[in-house]
Amino acid sequence: MDLTSQALAYCRPGFEKDLAAEMLQICAKAGLACLEHTQANCGYVLLDIDAPLDEASTQLTYQRLVFARQLIWVRQVLADLPDRDRLSPLIAAIEKIPGRFGRIWAETADTNEAKTLSSFLKRFIPHVERTLVERRRLSDKPDTANLHLFFTDSSHVWIGTSEPQSSSPWPMGIARLRMPHDAPSRSTLKLAEAFFTLLTEDERKNSLRAGLRAVDLGAAPGGWTWQFVSRGILVTAIDNGPMGEKVKATGLVEHVRADGFVWKPAKPVEWMVCDMVEQPSRVAQLVADWVAAGRCRRSIFNLKLPMKKRHDEIERARALIHKRLSISGRNWELRFKHLYHDREEITGYLAAIK
Repeated sequence: MDLTSQALAYCRPGFEKDLAAEMLQICAKAGLACLEHTQANCGYVLLDIDAPLDEASTQLTYQRLVFARQLIWVRQVLADLPDRDRLSPLIAAIEKIPGRFGRIWAETADTNEAKTLSSFLKRFIPHVERTLVERRRLSDKPDTANLHLFFTDSSHVWIGTSEPQSSSPWPMGIARLRMPHDAPSRSTLKLAEAFFTLLTEDERKNSLRAGLRAVDLGAAPGGWTWQFVSRGILVTAIDNGPMGEKVKATGLVEHVRADGFVWKPAKPVEWMVCDMVEQPSRVAQLVADWVAAGRCRRSIFNLKLPMKKRHDEIERARALIHKRLSISGRNWELRFKHLYHDREEITGYLAAIK
């Protein structure tokens, strides 16, 4: 077939088949013929699509992909860059891409083999940036396309672009978050990343205000609770285990020793979050019941996935939530993402819409 577009998506190594499955599913539903290329544990998927870029990029978006850390559209491919002068052919290839660029990201797959390129890229990329500045190819406008240079080795690079509104805001799609000093566990980074990845700026502004109320199911030792109390949000922490002393010392936490699948709030709250180790279908049903019954307006939750058929498990959870919310009479929105701080799990956001 006459392939006219190429999409390159990054993922956690080991999740290539899952990412490829959802990319193929989206294209099939849109009636787009495509062919995927990937290898086990390589950390990315390349998809050839029989459609022009403007059509393909409308259907296949970063937001719709659960397992993609980043999605770029390949514009040029260079192999066998000469050791003595890699810069000239690279700049010549970039010059064939119309428009200007807001950010230049030199990237690799998130594998141990690819990490050996870091010192090379630190030396090489400043020369690329300097040359593009001289040629007036860079712009400081926030809506200008990103330029991605994805290296598989020092002589092979895929040159691609992404639009800021349909891409990860971090190089390689890896969230760069600092561990808070007072947080009781590293799980706090997962919820922090979820706030930035799954919520819009307006949603963060409106739903993470001091004085609102949240419930944390399976809260101990308080990593997720800390994200709320650090913003002045009152939390009811549900867990039979102990909470961290610094979290309790904020005075914003009520610790209730109870079963998270049984306990219910006396009044509706803004947030319910859940990071309990349980079957994905059971967690999905729990979250759907809370939002459908009006116990909370929003929920962020983790689904612990099986080693095989992860994509199928997500679709089952999605169907359970859809069935429950559809009979509730509420308008709602559901988003999933495999976050950088997730392992064998994904993070979901479900919200009732007024």
